Amino acid sequence: MQRLHAQNGIARQSALLGRDTSKRDLADAVAAGSLWRIRRSWLALPSADPQLVAAARAGVVLGCITQAQRLGLWVHGDTSRQHVCAPPSSGGVRLEPEGSTGAPKAIVHWFVPVVARTPHVLEDGIENTLVAIAQCQPFEHALAVWESALNKSLIDREVLARLRLPGLARDILAEATPFADSGLETIVPRRLRWLRVRILHQIWLHGHRVDFLIGDRLVLQIDGGHHVGLQRDSDNRHDAELMLRGYHVIRVGYRQVMDDWPHVQQLVMNAVAQGLHLAR
Repeated sequence: MQRLHAQNGIARQSALLGRDTSKRDLADAVAAGSLWRIRRSWLALPSADPQLVAAARAGVVLGCITQAQRLGLWVHGDTSRQHVCAPPSSGGVRLEPEGSTGAPKAIVHWFVPVVARTPHVLEDGIENTLVAIAQCQPFEHALAVWESALNKSLIDREVLARLRLPGLARDILAEATPFADSGLETIVPRRLRWLRVRILHQIWLHGHRVDFLIGDRLVLQIDGGHHVGLQRDSDNRHDAELMLRGYHVIRVGYRQVMDDWPHVQQLVMNAVAQGLHLAR
């Protein structure tokens, strides 16, 4: 059982056999309900990670944005359906249908991994995860995930550069940097760089951190779901302090940036056109 706990509660039967554990011992544990048999060769504790159990049952590995989310990387979009990976030659994939629609519960990415997968793993490595994302997600969203991985030091840019990356992944790598701490820090400057105005992110102004400083005096603040109550009061006080000191503040919500960008861009364009980003 200790081996199972060390592997998130699920492992191949062959990995559990040893001097102190026989096939008969495992069969008895399955009969007693203390172990579950997943397909023919996988065994799991009842408390095992359900995503890993589902991957073992389907004969795939967790990958793409599902694995990115498990690694704590920035991910945007619908994550309700799992993204999994399998080699093109795999013939043992079994995906359960979803309700009355009959559509598979998971999205399968069929591709040859850029880094060979260790046999019997259920989670893809970071390199393969990023390649799958490059081929699955819109460019900006994929770039944000790549920069999140670089920022968290989960992968080195030079290591990625030495891999045989497909075209889309190579394009993302050419633009990726390790400096963005969130997806917004990737997306917002990229969408505004055509203005040819200096944009700094996550800098301190008069005792508080601001999301973006555009030029010298234009502050763009982006509220997430936590900007309520005491946090909202603190933000309002800081906005007032900045405006009294000659700054101009545009405050928008996360959903506005991701789902209504033209409106946000127009606000910034109007402010820049009026010279509100300039020190006077």
